[in-house]
Amino acid sequence: MQGRVLMLVLAALAPAACAREAPVVASAPASVDAVAYGEPPARARSGYGRRGPAARVYRPTPALAQDAAPVLMEPPYTLDSGDKLRVVVFGQEGLTNSYAVGTGGNISMPLIGSVLARGLTPAELAGAVGARLRQGFIREPHVAVEIETYRPFFILGEVTFPGQYPYVANMTVETAVAIAGGFTPRAQRTTVDLSRPFSGGIARANVPVIAPVRPGDTIVVAERWF
Repeated sequence: MQGRVLMLVLAALAPAACAREAPVVASAPASVDAVAYGEPPARARSGYGRRGPAARVYRPTPALAQDAAPVLMEPPYTLDSGDKLRVVVFGQEGLTNSYAVGTGGNISMPLIGSVLARGLTPAELAGAVGARLRQGFIREPHVAVEIETYRPFFILGEVTFPGQYPYVANMTVETAVAIAGGFTPRAQRTTVDLSRPFSGGIARANVPVIAPVRPGDTIVVAERWF
């Protein structure tokens, strides 16, 4: 009889003991998940952040992602003197021709005369030509512009044959150095100084030899001192 009473007492105490031994997990405030994941508090409360700390993946906030976008994206190519273009005006053989962007940054076409090309993309130039043709020449012109030959690039300093060279698609600094005959024995071979015209100014930076080169760039290979 006493043994049966003891078993009943132990059975009654077992759930309470288990409850005391169970770990207590405190849910983090929604604002913590919002900071860690860059997400609104409402989504954090829905159970999105219930994975354990080892499984938590940190994501950049939308503000950081937007700030990084201009750095990661290559800007569109804009025209300048030295570019040779093919301008097609559909149905107008007298206007369709090859045109060079002159030193003033313009192209000269029949009927409409000089059109500014410097600083424009090929699509923007096509729109400018079409707008000029609508001014009493062609009612609904359809214009397309493509680049026939890119303007050259320049390489100076410690290369075998410094000077001006035609641009090659997908060129890097290494490619440019190879075209110029390679490095001299005293050349700095890891980085170069690169200058790039943009919007009426010039951007300068020290870049690695795997950096891309664009038409009109000037590369300067420095001399090493040891």
